Amino acid sequence: MRAVVSLTEVSKSFGAVRALSGVTLELFPGEAHALLGENGAGKSTLIKTLAGVHRPDAGQVVVDGVPRRFAGPADALAAGIAIIYQEPTLFGDLTVAENVFMRRQPLGAGRRIDVRAMHRRTEELFDRLGVRLDPARPASGLSIADQQLVEIAKALSFDARVIVMDEPTAALSAPEVRRLFGVVEALLAQDTAVLFVSHRLDEVFALCHGATVLRDGAYVWSGALDGETPDALVRRMVGRELSQLYPKQDTAPGDVLLDVRRLTREGVFTDVSFEVCAGEIVALAGLVGAGRSEVARAIFGIDRPDAGRVFVRGLPLRPGSPTAAMAAGIGFVPEDRRQQGLVMDASIERNIALASLARISRAGLLGRRGERSLARDWAVKLQLKFARLSDPVSVLSGGNQQKVVLAKWLSRRPAVLIVDEPTRGIDVATKAEVHRLLSELAADGVAVLMISSELPEVLGMADRVLVMHEGRLVEQLSRAEATEERVALAAAGQVAS
Repeated sequence: MRAVVSLTEVSKSFGAVRALSGVTLELFPGEAHALLGENGAGKSTLIKTLAGVHRPDAGQVVVDGVPRRFAGPADALAAGIAIIYQEPTLFGDLTVAENVFMRRQPLGAGRRIDVRAMHRRTEELFDRLGVRLDPARPASGLSIADQQLVEIAKALSFDARVIVMDEPTAALSAPEVRRLFGVVEALLAQDTAVLFVSHRLDEVFALCHGATVLRDGAYVWSGALDGETPDALVRRMVGRELSQLYPKQDTAPGDVLLDVRRLTREGVFTDVSFEVCAGEIVALAGLVGAGRSEVARAIFGIDRPDAGRVFVRGLPLRPGSPTAAMAAGIGFVPEDRRQQGLVMDASIERNIALASLARISRAGLLGRRGERSLARDWAVKLQLKFARLSDPVSVLSGGNQQKVVLAKWLSRRPAVLIVDEPTRGIDVATKAEVHRLLSELAADGVAVLMISSELPEVLGMADRVLVMHEGRLVEQLSRAEATEERVALAAAGQVAS
């Protein structure tokens, strides 16, 4: 069987940085193929080369046996290659159907848009995917999962034969992931080739037939997944044995540092109470939309609760004030590092120093030397990979951006650290480093409140697991009691009596 699309010895450089070096990849009709590698391995550059955003410096992109040189994304799309990015870019004020057929709306009499025909064609596309979505509803109210379905329908409307999915499950709940996998199976049944980019190896083995591994921009391995193991793939990705993904140290809990009492925000969460002690990692688990992130935001003062109190080291915390939370010793690593955790146009050193400006300033003036010294110390401690500290933080890989957010808060030496989805969208090796860091912080007496949608992470790192369902805390489990089944059942609202 001939490949629909293949890359042969493709190389791409940006100045002195070699992003891709001799990469080969083949995608076959009706097969899902995984693209694996650490952050910074070259996956994004390869995707953009397939999408026509980048032109290779050497090597070829071959479509149906014919070498192609795309002038831009429109050429790639015309050749049948569509990209579904992690964060869909829909027009919120337009309907689902209008987004699917943007600039290609069917016309009726008088060259007016034939809305009925457009809705009918959109429904036909969703039927092919085996899902139901109202073509007339505005895109602004859609979940990330439904936005991705609209993007997939749009790709099918272009007769795409290759669909690239870049971290499609990063922001999805377990039921949404299962629905997406059903859609992918429907695509494969129609002989579509799917390139699946993910850091979640369990999903890779559940969905994909084969995989290609990149490391530092170079091609490492490609082959069938039948007979392979996650450990073998990790070794290829990181170039070494990964000793332990969840290096949790056993610690004896100390004094209560964070005490949340009957915290309520109307319509969001109700009557949430729990404690986190020094030396503890407490995980807040539950489905997307259960209210976990909203509880964290209320504790830190971003959102003001309607009732309830928060105490830090036994002292009441002024509600609705992040400044008061910081002064009390709370650090907060938010779920969306790019939008909420970093100033993307600012330098790496400025981002690390942002939460410590008062400490490194003199007479109200920020000294460059103090800022750089602070950033350099934490860059070494967290093994940050960068060219210059003065570079914009936007040039870093996702995993290194996450380390910058962690450095920003750790430089304040917090008593309580709240981390919301600390390893979302980062590679396996960096996950292990973040887990090691959280374990060391707990061992040093920090109280860690961790929000995570990944059950293995929850079970591997938490001393206690608190499960939320529809805005309420429904279960509290010790490390010994917590199992995937018990946490999943509680998250779905089925708590054992």
